Amino acid sequence: MAFYRPDPEMASRLETLLDELSADGRPGLRNSLALTWIRYEDPIPEAGQGHGAGWNQDRQLYPASVVKLFYAVAAERWLQQDLIPDGEELQRALRDMIGDSSNDATGLVMDLLTGTSSGPALQGNAWQLWQRQRQLVNDWLASLGWPELDGVNCCQKTWGDGPYGREKQFYGADNRNRNALSTQATARMLEAVMTGAVVSPPACRRLRDLLDRSLDPEQRKADPENQVDGFLGEGLAEGTTLWSKAGWMSQARHDAAWWQHGDQPPMLLVAFSSGPDRSRDEQLMPALARALGNFQPSGAS
Repeated sequence: MAFYRPDPEMASRLETLLDELSADGRPGLRNSLALTWIRYEDPIPEAGQGHGAGWNQDRQLYPASVVKLFYAVAAERWLQQDLIPDGEELQRALRDMIGDSSNDATGLVMDLLTGTSSGPALQGNAWQLWQRQRQLVNDWLASLGWPELDGVNCCQKTWGDGPYGREKQFYGADNRNRNALSTQATARMLEAVMTGAVVSPPACRRLRDLLDRSLDPEQRKADPENQVDGFLGEGLAEGTTLWSKAGWMSQARHDAAWWQHGDQPPMLLVAFSSGPDRSRDEQLMPALARALGNFQPSGAS
């Protein structure tokens, strides 16, 4: 059972939109796209109050930098349990990991969360212990008991050039152990952060501050890697408030976004697009947000 209430009207609109976007020079789009789309009726909703629809939303895909959302939430959980020390360096890493999508910052956060570090290949008991430690985030996710998290894998650092040494060893043959998330798992976690339904309410507020994105054109122009242009935020109307975490690499362009216009109820959209064509497509994400963000159910005022 979905964590939102399935909405046939939203599902119909999504089907129509997929046809429109496929016909607009995107053959095979349905096979390279996964979506979870949720709208809310209350301006300040609680978790589980949304109406929604999805496409391929249980498909496990390489999440690129979207996984950093999960690592940030895990860091707040670890801090809550006094498992790691707080400090300016950790806070700087969290800001850079989410705000700038820094892979170097992510490496530090992952080392702190799991008590591991990168380096040459390991053997024997040292290798077995290192691998067990690297599963600590997955263990925590499993402890939440959310069915949407079944099958996810959040145990790898993120890279620019790729893993080396024990990190490459840990990826396994054919990279079979690389990170994996579905759009419904990501949507459930983002909703939990935005509604204060995971970790503590103060921790969720800190996480929301990290995810806050400016739609101001001048600020975006000053930061070419703003995680708005070429992503869902670009398709939103002026005056919208956006919280999001994007991911982009040669084989993927993803985004997870929660937005709200004025005092209107918010909307949540997670979109994963895979393959080299989708990675280069800077218009798809804005088109999705533009079309779905303007959705009005029949009977709405």
